[in-house]
Amino acid sequence: MASSSSSSPLPRRAGGGRDGVHLKERGLSPLRSRGIRSLPDVCPKEPTGEGRGLHNGPSVVAEHDRWTVYSSKVNLPAALNDPRLAKRESDFFTKTWGLDFTEMEVMPSFHLPNISREHFGPYSQEMTQRERIHERCKTICPNKDDVDAVSSITTNHEKLNLKQVGEIFMRPEFALEDPATFNTVLPWSHFHGAGGKSRDVASSKLLQEKLSHYLDVVEVSIARQISLRSEAFFHAMSSQHELQDRLQETQQAVAVLRSRTAAMDRVMCQGPLRALRIALTRNNCVKLHNKLKLMAAVHQTQPTVQLLLSTSEFVGALELIATTKEVLQQELQGIHSFRHLGSQLCELEKLIDKMMVEDFSMYARSDLNRNLKEEPQVLEKERLESLVFGLLRQRKLDFLDIYSEEMIAAAKAIVYQCVAERVVHIEEIDTEVIFKLADQMRLMTFPQWFELLENIFESFLLFLQRIKDTLDVIRNVVLQVLSSSHKNRLLAETISAPVDVSQGPVALQGEAELAYLTHEGLFISDALNEAQQQQESGVAGQDQRSAAGSRFQQNRTEAAAEGDSSSGISEVSAGREHSFISGENPMPTEMELNRVINNLQELLYVASDVSHDRCVKVLTARAKDGSLERLSSAEFVSLSQAVEGFVRDTEDLCGRRSVSLRGALQSQANRFVNRFHEERKTKLSLLLDNERWKQADVPAEFQDLVNSIADGKISLPERKVSGTEERKPADFLLVNGQKYAVVGTVLLLIRIFLEYCQCVNDIPSIATDMLTRLSDLLKHFNSRSCQLVLGAGALQVVGLKTITTKNLALASRCLQLVVHYIPIIRAHFETKLQPKQFSVLRHFDHIMKDYNDHIAEISAKLVAIMDSLFEKFLSKYEVKAPMPSACFRNICKQMAKMHEAIFELLPEEQTQMLFLRINACFKMHLKRQLARLGVSNDGGPQHGLVVVDVAFYTENILALKSLERLDLNMAEIWEQKR
Repeated sequence: MASSSSSSPLPRRAGGGRDGVHLKERGLSPLRSRGIRSLPDVCPKEPTGEGRGLHNGPSVVAEHDRWTVYSSKVNLPAALNDPRLAKRESDFFTKTWGLDFTEMEVMPSFHLPNISREHFGPYSQEMTQRERIHERCKTICPNKDDVDAVSSITTNHEKLNLKQVGEIFMRPEFALEDPATFNTVLPWSHFHGAGGKSRDVASSKLLQEKLSHYLDVVEVSIARQISLRSEAFFHAMSSQHELQDRLQETQQAVAVLRSRTAAMDRVMCQGPLRALRIALTRNNCVKLHNKLKLMAAVHQTQPTVQLLLSTSEFVGALELIATTKEVLQQELQGIHSFRHLGSQLCELEKLIDKMMVEDFSMYARSDLNRNLKEEPQVLEKERLESLVFGLLRQRKLDFLDIYSEEMIAAAKAIVYQCVAERVVHIEEIDTEVIFKLADQMRLMTFPQWFELLENIFESFLLFLQRIKDTLDVIRNVVLQVLSSSHKNRLLAETISAPVDVSQGPVALQGEAELAYLTHEGLFISDALNEAQQQQESGVAGQDQRSAAGSRFQQNRTEAAAEGDSSSGISEVSAGREHSFISGENPMPTEMELNRVINNLQELLYVASDVSHDRCVKVLTARAKDGSLERLSSAEFVSLSQAVEGFVRDTEDLCGRRSVSLRGALQSQANRFVNRFHEERKTKLSLLLDNERWKQADVPAEFQDLVNSIADGKISLPERKVSGTEERKPADFLLVNGQKYAVVGTVLLLIRIFLEYCQCVNDIPSIATDMLTRLSDLLKHFNSRSCQLVLGAGALQVVGLKTITTKNLALASRCLQLVVHYIPIIRAHFETKLQPKQFSVLRHFDHIMKDYNDHIAEISAKLVAIMDSLFEKFLSKYEVKAPMPSACFRNICKQMAKMHEAIFELLPEEQTQMLFLRINACFKMHLKRQLARLGVSNDGGPQHGLVVVDVAFYTENILALKSLERLDLNMAEIWEQKR
């Protein structure tokens, strides 16, 4: 207690130590900390000096100053000169940082500039002016520390007084019920010591005085705090009294307002409300009467539906059922007498769905299976339209599947019927023994089967035409429904649009037209009145219910009229259109209707594919035993033309290119092409094996064939009628003014490749296969002729004694004729191919190269023959009299034979070129022999003898026909002098 009172009243820093204010602040309770804070705007007056001093004083709860390095109480010299240590530590730094610490020199940082006094010059000049102003203000205004000194001393004094109270009393968890707390506050151990009773009394008095002193300190502190807050307390009390006065005034005003409202209700509201209530009762009676009439009409629904079904008017019956169900759900919901009518109408609607599906199936079956030629028109068009309307009305969009099944069955029946009708007229076929249609067709001759196929094609064309007409009727119905759906959407947008009443008669007339469209069949005046009533009432739900009731009554009226009328076609169509315009039932969407239209087109495509598939079965049944492969070219061409015609007609009719029949024809065409090619290749092989390679006469028909090719007609000419004047065969074949000596095989080869071209003209689809086969045929001719002539195969095959130069020249000329026609054949095939198929034309380029190589080999063979003769004769040549020598006579004789053999076979230009090459060989061998003999052009006797022989050789060569202007250049036989 003494130490506390003698302590300095000056405030200590929070960071001064563990015995300072820091421990005291942490021990204070939250109650005491709340006492020194300012109240939340209860008293808006300016705070007094004491209050400001309290507010600005240090907080007893949290640290009021932030710790910085300036708050430190120990510096480095004090730490080094600590008097508490026995001796001074010399290794203060080195024991932690290393032995080299004192020896290290701190290098100046390169990143820090050298600071001099000049750097502080601008700052000193700036702060000098501020310091003068500050000193001037200090003389005028008192120091804040002086003003707050008294309040700070008082506050600190209170804190020190409160510090006298034990710390345990300041704890938030202080409770005397706790034994430990109780023993600490009242230490009973002091009362039962060894001192006796007098010591216990003294201890108790001392404790009582101590607690009394604590109470006084706390009461003084509380009184001071209350005195500081007294002004705010009295201000709050005065505000409370004022608030009670205002609430009392408000209560009196509310009582007056309620009395006035009750008077207004009694005088002005009860009477009009009674009038409105009576009018509402009258309206309810009218609605009840209308509902009773509606119930009477609903009661007649089932008999009316039966009446409509008896006339096959499915759309009207379905519309009546839908309207009745709508009325039951909206107007008559909850009526006990009609509790089973909804389920009965649903069952009746399902029954009508089944009836429509069965009726449509029966209609499709009867329409597709009736006679194709006698009844070309659509069967019962009105009935079909009614069925389609009803099926669309019920969203039975799969009715096209039923038609597709019936269509497939009818297509099968067409083939059976055509075969049965044809077999009846053929006596060779016993139907009691042969039951299968495929076997019956295979027993027919080709003309009989071809006639049957044409009949099937014709029947299927009529069949597809009938299907297209029927689908067009269905498409028109769907388009009508689609148009009605579009009108329905526009009508809904018009109804939902707001109507301006200020438009007067124009708006009323528009409403009347809308009402007439909505309630089709009523009088215009009734519709006008109803539209006016709807406009006046302005209740949308009532408008819809009255419209439903009107449609219901209208449907019953139309049904009665249709039952009484015999014709009723226009009324039926109007009812159908109304059923789609009303839009009250879940009709197909525009997307679904467009899908149905697409399915109609797909169904026509399916019909075309089914027809082609059935024809494919007829074709494959006939081709099973290979009979189609054995057809002649004319028969297969007629078959191909018939199939192509049928395919074109179906494409024009259905708008789709079916590939199944074309594929089957292509398969048969491939087999036909294989057989066609094998026959002609075998024939060509036989002709080559029997060819003796002698010049053949050219019949006039082959010359005409070549002339027709020259005129641009790449096809076989028509056979002339017998009895015409016979022309003699020619020795040569004239082609564009050139004579070609040919063998008989080449003439037939020309006719064969014209047959290939004719097949391509008749069947363009086999152009690629024909080109490949023709290339193979030309390659076969080239390779086989090379084997027979150049390879001397004809010696063993035909029995020739030797292959003469005439045989070689004739073979070369035949190859040249084929080479002449290869570009023409290529151009012809190019017109029959697609641009993407032009790559196969490269076969002709390869063939041209092979043929030219073969021709060059034959020319080389002719030169080689003479070369061997020159070497044989000139190796024995000696320069001596008589002249001309026997060697040169033999050489000139062989040259004359060579010329005689090839002159009439080869053209003049080729003959000259060949003899120039032969002459070059002669000069080479002669030059070599003269060099061996040592004869040179020195003018000596031997030189003179050689000149005589060379002159004899030159004279004989130039005397040959077409070689007069040949430049032999015989001076090359002499060695050039260097």
